[in-house]
Amino acid sequence: MVSKSKKSAESLYWETWNSPFGAITVACSDKGLRQVELSRVIRRNKEGVKEPAAGWVRAGASSHPAAKFARQTIAELKDYAAGKLKRFTVPLDLQGTPFQLKVWKALCSIPYGGTRSYKEIARQVGNPKASRAVGMANHWNPVAIVVPCHRVVASDGSLGGYAGGLDLKAKILQMEAAG
Repeated sequence: MVSKSKKSAESLYWETWNSPFGAITVACSDKGLRQVELSRVIRRNKEGVKEPAAGWVRAGASSHPAAKFARQTIAELKDYAAGKLKRFTVPLDLQGTPFQLKVWKALCSIPYGGTRSYKEIARQVGNPKASRAVGMANHWNPVAIVVPCHRVVASDGSLGGYAGGLDLKAKILQMEAAG
């Protein structure tokens, strides 16, 4: 009997930036941005050495495509926070259900400084009764800020939930409105 070889685990390259919004850690594959973690500092072991998630590699000066995407993402986030960037260009490597991917694509169509309701996004993705499902897709958005789930609000204009907290959501929306 011939055994199948196991596919080796994929490495993601990461970088962290202490932004005006709190610590932001990004992780990228060789296809693009896979994850943005808000207000999360990489754990440190008892010797004080940073410990990223399993399979993550510090981008540093590596020439690996994933490392380049991580540095590009941080550079774009810095420009975004400074009001110089209104649309991200880093390639995305999103992983989710077909419905989540459809919602995340719709979120990318919300213009900088604008908002849409969960109901409007549900209509846009062809499922007008799926407002709650849109909310859950937002909740599972792995690349907050870049895929702008912060631009989705309740029908009455209230903020609703946000992975980074409502204060952060309000701060980001105010920054965009001023820009």
